[in-house]
Amino acid sequence: MTDHHLKATCETVHFGGFSAQIPPALTVRSGDRVTVETFSGLPVYQQAPPAFLPPAFLEICENLAPERRVAAGPHLLTGPIYVTGAEPGEVLEIRLETVRPLLPVGFTLTSPGKGGLPDRFDQEKLEFIPIDLAAGRIEFPTGSGIKLPLKPFFGTLGVATAARDRNSIPPGDYGGNIDNRLLQPPCRLFLPVFLPGARFSIGDGHSLQGDGEVCLTALETSMEGTFELLRRADLGHLPLPLAETADAWITMGFAETLDAAFESALTRMVDFLEKVLSLNPEDAYMLCSLGVHFHITQAVNAPMKGVHGILPKEILPGSIQL
Repeated sequence: MTDHHLKATCETVHFGGFSAQIPPALTVRSGDRVTVETFSGLPVYQQAPPAFLPPAFLEICENLAPERRVAAGPHLLTGPIYVTGAEPGEVLEIRLETVRPLLPVGFTLTSPGKGGLPDRFDQEKLEFIPIDLAAGRIEFPTGSGIKLPLKPFFGTLGVATAARDRNSIPPGDYGGNIDNRLLQPPCRLFLPVFLPGARFSIGDGHSLQGDGEVCLTALETSMEGTFELLRRADLGHLPLPLAETADAWITMGFAETLDAAFESALTRMVDFLEKVLSLNPEDAYMLCSLGVHFHITQAVNAPMKGVHGILPKEILPGSIQL
């Protein structure tokens, strides 16, 4: 295993989406560990307080080359990272080890026509929120006495596809803007590989978020994380994307309606139970009704909504080895 450190610079980030045309920011071997720096908030940087704008981030905001602005999404991503030997049809396993906010401030935003109540709020509101890094919490609204503990994770983890300019907003089977708050270390995320090298990018740091991400954003934060990347040629039979946390297995569904996203997440959980526990389809379906929990992941990343199914490890007869 080799340890790599990937800083966010004008040469190692891309903005707005994923593209097969962006040259790799880093090349690693399967099993290598990467510590990565990510910045968030490029679209709002001109309104941000100084604490939100370290020099490296300001340099990116003001000087990122046009060819690294690949689509119309709002996310600044670090990567892509090329995994030597990874081929289409294989699986990329991302083992998240640590995630930590980099700055003592983050932001949340609501915008007319967007979010879970697109017709109710007709004024944009951008709120920069102090983060108490030492205590691991925020107070919001300021002065309210409402204290929220930090639970940091990366909102966007995805691989490139053949598309030249895939917008970073909608998630899909390639991962991308998943916004699943349960993907907190230690955890594993499994994504299908579409292109040689997988071309993995990461960013969109969230210091905390509720299921649904209903106003449009989480507490958006610049973030540092450490993870291992492994190519897996033995997992192509599994329903992907798939995740494992300390206490659960998680299937995910993405579609233009919550009904369809739920159906996808449920179908994938049934398939997962068939494949890894050798249950027949009817028993797997009934087990989902008795012991699996389905949550709205996010309802705001138009046009795709997300639902995830949570299979608690505590109900299983033993550990599942992948």
